[in-house]
Amino acid sequence: MGNRLTQIATRTGDGGTTGLGDNTRVSKAHARVMAMGDVDELNSNIGVLLCESLPPVAREVLIEVQHQLFNLGGELSIPGYELLKPEAVIALDQALADHNAELPKLLEFILPAGNRAASLAHVCRTVARRAERSVVLLGEQESLKDTPRQYLNRLSDLMFVLARVFNRMNGGDDVYWKSERMSQLES
Repeated sequence: MGNRLTQIATRTGDGGTTGLGDNTRVSKAHARVMAMGDVDELNSNIGVLLCESLPPVAREVLIEVQHQLFNLGGELSIPGYELLKPEAVIALDQALADHNAELPKLLEFILPAGNRAASLAHVCRTVARRAERSVVLLGEQESLKDTPRQYLNRLSDLMFVLARVFNRMNGGDDVYWKSERMSQLES
């Protein structure tokens, strides 16, 4: 990794550029910087979610996710560098399987709502999707490994599942979309 920051306000970005980990400077509107920002925003939102009372197993998973997102941010900041390993995607697959196994089958779309923890997980899910889109865009412009894209895709799925898990804490449930089809079935 590059040098650790000893001074935060360097003023080197005042002209609209920022330094990457390989000491090159790019526009703050560069696709790489946008992807790094979206990953950082996702990690920050997970930090807010971790302020909630969560099941210990879910908390452990989210703390590990924060570390892996930091790896991803580091990887994005250094073109051609790999920090996020394929094993991180496998860990998300396992967490998905474990948490999804305890949930009932979905019969209808659910709203991004419920209790505070579930709602925050839905926010994390949507930010993960945006970060994924940013990484896909960067990958269309520059060579990237598959792991960052796969990790974000899987993470958004996990956040959806965790939102459902969190809605069931203390006897709650998902908030279902009142579609026309469901209205007809209820009649």
